[in-house]
Amino acid sequence: MPCVSALCVCSLLLLGSALSQTFTEDIQVLVFLPQNHSYLFSHARVAPAVLYARQTLEAAGGAYSGFHFDVQFEESDCVNAALYGLVDRSCGLKPDLILGPVCEYEAAAVVRLASHWDIPLISAGALAAGFSNKKSEYSHLTRIAPSYVKMAETFRAMFEHFTWRSALLVFEDDKEERNCYFTLEGVYHLMVDFNIKTYSFSREERLDSEDLLLSIEETEVVIMCMPADKIRDIMLAAHRRRLTNRNHMFFNVELFNATSYGNGSWRRGDKYDDDARQAYASLNTVTLLRTVKPEFENFSIEMKKSMKKAGFLDCSDCGSVNMFVEGFHDAMLLYAIALHEAMRNGFSKKNGTEITARMWNRTFEGIAGQVSMDANGDRNGDFSLMAMTNTETGSYEVVANYFGVNGTFQLLPAFNADHFTLKGRHKEHPEIPDKSCGLGVSALTGVIVGAVLGTAMLIGFYFFRKNYRITIERRTHNEDCDTGKHRQLREDSIRSNLSAA
Repeated sequence: MPCVSALCVCSLLLLGSALSQTFTEDIQVLVFLPQNHSYLFSHARVAPAVLYARQTLEAAGGAYSGFHFDVQFEESDCVNAALYGLVDRSCGLKPDLILGPVCEYEAAAVVRLASHWDIPLISAGALAAGFSNKKSEYSHLTRIAPSYVKMAETFRAMFEHFTWRSALLVFEDDKEERNCYFTLEGVYHLMVDFNIKTYSFSREERLDSEDLLLSIEETEVVIMCMPADKIRDIMLAAHRRRLTNRNHMFFNVELFNATSYGNGSWRRGDKYDDDARQAYASLNTVTLLRTVKPEFENFSIEMKKSMKKAGFLDCSDCGSVNMFVEGFHDAMLLYAIALHEAMRNGFSKKNGTEITARMWNRTFEGIAGQVSMDANGDRNGDFSLMAMTNTETGSYEVVANYFGVNGTFQLLPAFNADHFTLKGRHKEHPEIPDKSCGLGVSALTGVIVGAVLGTAMLIGFYFFRKNYRITIERRTHNEDCDTGKHRQLREDSIRSNLSAA
């Protein structure tokens, strides 16, 4: 027995030693970011997050302190710059890890090449539905931000919960990056069981409000993706047409935690503010769930300092860390975890297939909270549903949260079920199964009693009618017999009288 105990102790010590083992390795990291400040994922915004993560990982005493990340930044223009940069750089020394690019069309080419060269690629972009197929050309892609399909799961869950059946997807299509097109594409593809229609317009053309309103009248739910000013124009037009009287549900999608992207703000300081406030009482917003912890607060402060140094002195959307900044930071953490685990099991940093596999189907602690990756290398999305809870002030609150890892809703105290019930529609309660075919218990009882009474009346009427018919037939038969006798008597009487004459 003492030997067994000693063996257990030794095994635990060896296991603990293996888990805490520090490896020394130089890692070449190639990061693709655009220099153009107009992008939410520009170099000036995101590069500080990558360097912040490197500093954290290389801190003395940590499990990954032996890793030395040589980070090189290359231009990404959402066209072909990243592809050309990767090819040129790889003629010398191929990187061990690629972060980005974000834009769909540019990412597609880079991911194909990285997968061919067995290089892990992590992006906070490439969110379109087409990247979900990882079996061949996108085999080495890990998406550290929730994809558009993950966002669509939130809408599907709401449609099932509130028994909505139809939706109109309205989006601005710029024909270049096509962010809104890809955003609502996820909804369109995931919700094939519902009646889904689309309405798009280009950035250059004038929006035909009358034509759009006719389409809105024919549906229950309107889901919009476009800049905030155009959302306001649509909501004002819908309000004038009295389409915001709870006969329709309106949503806008704001995925990047950036106020410049469809944030649902109604106030502009113009003469239409009061109408806009009333109209927005029907507008709800789906956005990423935000968590707050001390590490994230410190991170946010450092990111704001870095942006000021970069010249962002008057930045309307720099008040919060957006999804891309957070995602690129967490990409470094995820890679370090997977590489460390792979090396513990005898693999080298050049085995991109093995490292990529170890980044998938796992959970780790990111800068803003827990990050859950699914078995397909895509981050499970947690989203918040915001609604106007004070119509006098026009203020919004988070009323519900959706957790993608288990597909559940968390209804918060501010949630109001009537707000999400379409006017004139039957209120259903999915959590309480109704086996009465849509009728209440008292209504069902009334139907059953009525049916029994009706049957009894029919049976009684049947026997009454049958008995009545027999009586009538007998009476008629007797009357016919009497009539015959009377006629015979009259005839006899006549004959008698004639004979007598």
